Amino acid sequence: MNATVQEKKPASKSLLVQGYEVVIGFETHAQLSTQSKIFSRASTAFGAEPNTQACAVDLALPGTLPVMNKGAVERAIEFGLAVGSHIAPRSIFARKNYFYPDLPKGYQISQFEIPVVQGGAVEFYLGDEKKSVRLVRAHLEEDAGKSLHEDFIGQTGIDLNRAGTPLLEIVTEPDMRSSAEAVAYAKELHKIVTWIGICDGNMQEGSFRCDANVSVRKPGEPLGTRREIKNLNSFKFMQQAIDFEIRWQIEELEDGRAIQQATVLFNPDTGETSMTELPRVMAARFAADYGLSDYDATQLTQSREVAAYFEAAAQACGQPKLVGNWIMGEVSRRLNATEAGISACPVSPSQLAQLITRIQDSTISNNAARQVMDVLWTEPASAVDVIIEAKGLKQMNDTGALEKIVDSVLAANPKNVEEYRAGNTKALNALVGQIMKGSQGKANPQQVNDLLRQKLAS
Repeated sequence: MNATVQEKKPASKSLLVQGYEVVIGFETHAQLSTQSKIFSRASTAFGAEPNTQACAVDLALPGTLPVMNKGAVERAIEFGLAVGSHIAPRSIFARKNYFYPDLPKGYQISQFEIPVVQGGAVEFYLGDEKKSVRLVRAHLEEDAGKSLHEDFIGQTGIDLNRAGTPLLEIVTEPDMRSSAEAVAYAKELHKIVTWIGICDGNMQEGSFRCDANVSVRKPGEPLGTRREIKNLNSFKFMQQAIDFEIRWQIEELEDGRAIQQATVLFNPDTGETSMTELPRVMAARFAADYGLSDYDATQLTQSREVAAYFEAAAQACGQPKLVGNWIMGEVSRRLNATEAGISACPVSPSQLAQLITRIQDSTISNNAARQVMDVLWTEPASAVDVIIEAKGLKQMNDTGALEKIVDSVLAANPKNVEEYRAGNTKALNALVGQIMKGSQGKANPQQVNDLLRQKLAS
């Protein structure tokens, strides 16, 4: 069953980019086409309801033992033979320990010292030039679960359906010298694994995921510091991501800055590789994009959960300053009373946004909004507009009706009127209080002040 291939070096001279040589290596995770997982009988079918395809073995519950899926080994060997690798007659699995919410065991079962597939090469054409990329290894391992952030503001959902799914990780030497060559290699590898039927190659579903290690150096110099671009799931994005990363690294070096080793993601919306937005960077963006003060922006980026809550609410209502004020004020006050974090907030960002919208369109006053918040805090499923109607909290915005109340209050309080006109501005507050009382608290305070000043000036 063993097959060997003589190691080959890259077939052609490197293309220089602004005087730099580009060096690229790949790590590709190909999901093997077995019907069950690598160490259990749980299904690998895509698209099932979350957490319906994770069994006791996948979760490493006490008393369970992994049993090797023969089909996964056979598919790994098929790949090794297809690319001229050495097939190890004996291979070993190890525990790769790391702690993350979507890894229920606290470790990943993977191959390290003796992988099943060793060496080999993938040959292809770039234009009319024949290329060859050497493989270091291809080893079997299990996949982790999946963390879900989009639908859980301030929280993270965990779907363990993928936990234990069989993967073949295919690792290359750093033999590629351009994004075009890297994409050509990835396409050829994709063709091989789908041609021999060991992987369906569906990149959108995560069956074929590529990580590119990119560095640059001056010709003749040692290898530069690499940055790894994770989870490239289309050939188009792959080329865009690598090209951006090459330009970025060259610009950094030309400006006298050193490249720091890092793992980054590709953002297809901006065409850039980027790391997770750090607090200070996010605070600066909040200040610039939402018109917040530096203090407010800093307070709202004390945690990723608070920042996510703020941004979701601000985008929903278009009132970032008011959203920030409510989060730092009323929401924080209530949470602090029970020493809870924003993840425990019973009021969703969309509910807070709706509440602020009703303040802005003068449907309710700030005082009434706090009454709505009281209900939302104890009855999170309630709708803002339903609460407003049920409690009769709508402001009186009928100018004619309000004017009658103002006239009545002015007629009944001549002393306050006289004091105000004599220069005692505090007398105005007494009149406003009487008007608000006459309207049962439903008058729009701004309208009351405007109308009252207008009548007192005449």
